[in-house]
Amino acid sequence: MSYPDSENATVLLIAVIIVSFVLASSLSVYPLSPSMATLRPMVMMMVLVFWLLFQPRYVGIFTAFTIGLIADLLMDTHLGQQAFAAVVSAFFIKITSIYIRQLNTISAWVIASLSLLIFQLTLWVLQMFIQNTFIAQSALSLLMSIISWPLVLLVLRKFAR
Repeated sequence: MSYPDSENATVLLIAVIIVSFVLASSLSVYPLSPSMATLRPMVMMMVLVFWLLFQPRYVGIFTAFTIGLIADLLMDTHLGQQAFAAVVSAFFIKITSIYIRQLNTISAWVIASLSLLIFQLTLWVLQMFIQNTFIAQSALSLLMSIISWPLVLLVLRKFAR
């Protein structure tokens, strides 16, 4: 038997997840100067990693693929590159979440950092094979994403409960 309050909470949680992805996509394409654009964190991927860690019931591999496709379209990369990298990162999170029983802030930061690193390494490998290019400035974006992960955790954690 389901309770009406639990249904409202589920609808509210799904709405928060959707709004967080919309805000993350807005932050990902917000115009910045060229020097600041290299320091832009991977906000969509950070939000995806957060929801994969803290709400795996509602955000999974298909969501990672969809968000990756949206990121491909927004950031004008070859269609499927970010989608594939997001799916690889999502698999990593799904596998590591099997072994971690208690997810505290430090372990979430470590898993998120490794997932972001896997995402960026996958993108670099795909770009080398497909486009024969290597964009080293992405390392600054990766570093900023790892450093700013606790901010995403701070903002979104109150909605994950």
